[in-house]
Parts: sequence; structure tokens; C-alpha cells
Amino acid sequence: MEVYEYIKDILQNFIRIVQSISFFDVLDILMLTVVIFYVLKLTKETRAMQLLKGIVLLILLYILVQLCNLKAMSFIMENFLQVGILAIIIVFQPELRRILEKVGRTRMSTLTMSVSERSSGDAAREKCINVIAEACQSLHDSKTGALIVIERETKLGEIIEKDNCIIVDAEPSPQLLCNLFFNKAPLHDGAVIIRNNRIYAAGGFVQNTTRDQSLDPSLGSRHRAALGASETSDALVIVVSEETGTISIALDGQLTRNMNAQSLKEVLEKYMPIAQKKKERRERTKKLSDREETRQKSDK
Repeated sequence: MEVYEYIKDILQNFIRIVQSISFFDVLDILMLTVVIFYVLKLTKETRAMQLLKGIVLLILLYILVQLCNLKAMSFIMENFLQVGILAIIIVFQPELRRILEKVGRTRMSTLTMSVSERSSGDAAREKCINVIAEACQSLHDSKTGALIVIERETKLGEIIEKDNCIIVDAEPSPQLLCNLFFNKAPLHDGAVIIRNNRIYAAGGFVQNTTRDQSLDPSLGSRHRAALGASETSDALVIVVSEETGTISIALDGQLTRNMNAQSLKEVLEKYMPIAQKKKERRERTKKLSDREETRQKSDK
């Protein structure tokens, strides 16, 4: 009988709890679930995942210290937690920046493009895809190392504005890409930046990935730089190995190896953005006006 009463009390308490839950409580739980899911997804296979594990362990330790009333440990934990958030922001700044950049990305600009702009952009995009695939196949055959960074939503101004980066702003062609990576060329060690379906810059310096310890030791500096660029931005990065000629693609911190021209084209078709023609024209007009203004000043 006592067991029956005990089970009955549990069921009644459960029913009362369920009845007290409002629509906003359910919404709150769902939103929290989504936030936790995306935080785990964004921090997967980065140092930030180790950070989350450390935070959970510290919280459990703090609860244990409070329950056991350990005064010395409680004092240490409370003071550590006061400065812990600032320390986390400083130490894990690259990971936090990557997460915020991913959250802030939007594709509204693509949705607002006109039909004529989209068709024109499709033609330029298709040409650029074919050029990249053909160039990478030639680089593969000759075992010439290459690093091609295709800019998407996140702008790569930090790479382009480096002292050793040269603005090219040229129509893409396989010959030009292969010449830029020719091993006697002065810019062959740097990255080529593709922006708006054009070869925009060459000789760019890309910072290596922060996951050096967990990577295959056989991966060279180009592959590590490719992963680094894909971790800190949404760029699509193509790597051609100088040792083996293997074509690889880095996207969102993941490296896919052993690509060929056809599989490379399929990935580019899926992920390469469409250039925004109006914005491109505005940028060129501004550059021309700046050059004209500089020329007039020099004439005076």
C-alpha cells in the first residue's frame, strides 16, 4: 500500500509540473536546445571543444566544493571564476571570432540580386569554375604546389592588405593561374585570392590552423594554411600538393583530399558564390576616381 501511495504521489507531482508549463516555457527550452546544438556544432574539432569540456568540469568541481563546504577551495574557485571569462576571451579569441563570424553570415545579398545580374553572374561563375578546374589539373600533372582561396560571404581583407600581397584583378585563365604558382615566380609561395569570379590578388599570406597537434604529420604548410583560412572564414580553399600533386579542398575547417578535375568542379558548382555585379562596378568606379584624383594632384 505504501508503494502504491509513493507512486501515486510521484505521478501527481509530475502532472502538476506538466500542467504548470506554459507555452513560453516550451519555447524557452527549445531555444536553449537550439543554442546548445549550434554551439557544439560550431566548436566541433576545435580548441573551443576542449574549452567547453573544461568549463563543464569546473562547474562540477565548484558544485562539489560548495556541497562539501570546502572553504579554501571555495575561495580559490570563486576568485578564479571572476577572471575566468576574461581569460577565456583572450586565450580562445580565434575560436570565438570564428563562431561569431559564422553566426553573422547572411545570404540576403544573394536573394536580392536581379534576374539579369544572376544570369550574368552565372556565366562568369561557370567560366571561373572551368578555369580553376583546368588549372588545378595542370598543376596536379606537373606537381606544382598551389593555394587558391575563393572568397565567399566573409571578406578576406586581412590577407589582401598584407605587404606581400599583390592586387591582380584579372580575368581568370588557366595560364595565368599556373604562371602565378610556377616555382620560379616571386609569388608562388603565397595564396591566390579569387573574388567575384576574378583573380583578385596573389602572394597572400594565410595563417596556419590552430589544430596542428591533431593533424596528419604528412600535411605540409599549404594544407595547414588552407585549414586555417577555412577555420577563420567561410572561404573555399583549394590546395595542390607540391610533393604528390594531390588536389584537396578545405571548407569549414574540414579537409577533403584526393580530388580530381571533375569532383573539384562539382564542389565548386555547389559552394562558389555568384559575383555581385553592381557592387563590383561601384568598387571599380571608386578605384578609377581615386586614381584620377591622385593623377590630378601629381600634375599640380
